[in-house]
Amino acid sequence: MSTPTHEPATPQPLSIDAHLERVRAHLDRIGPQEAYDAAQAGEALLVDIRYAELRDRDGLIPGALVVERNELEWRLDPLGDHRAPEATGHDLRIVIICNEGYASSLAAASLQQLGLHRATDLIGGFQSWRTAALPVTPP
Repeated sequence: MSTPTHEPATPQPLSIDAHLERVRAHLDRIGPQEAYDAAQAGEALLVDIRYAELRDRDGLIPGALVVERNELEWRLDPLGDHRAPEATGHDLRIVIICNEGYASSLAAASLQQLGLHRATDLIGGFQSWRTAALPVTPP
């Protein structure tokens, strides 16, 4: 007599909106003023993951580390061979910034999976930063 096999349950399909909601439940998301204040105090590393066309169109946040989204995990993993000098440890508070605050949530969750437990993102992204009249270096 053969032993029955137990196959893992197939996960149910999930919309991107439901996935985003699930991811954000584990993030301590912050607004533009809090991100600015934390960066000014040396308590957070701002990381801009917007693609070049948006940076060229809208400008840059002074002092933010620019890392293309497809390189993010490699550049910020403190254990990685390709890490940026700013990737100093797993306790680093990292604030990911995309254009409007959607892709940044997914990116921050990915960094948390690497053990960067303080990774989060900017609510509203670069556009909320600009609306808050915080410093931007023009293109």
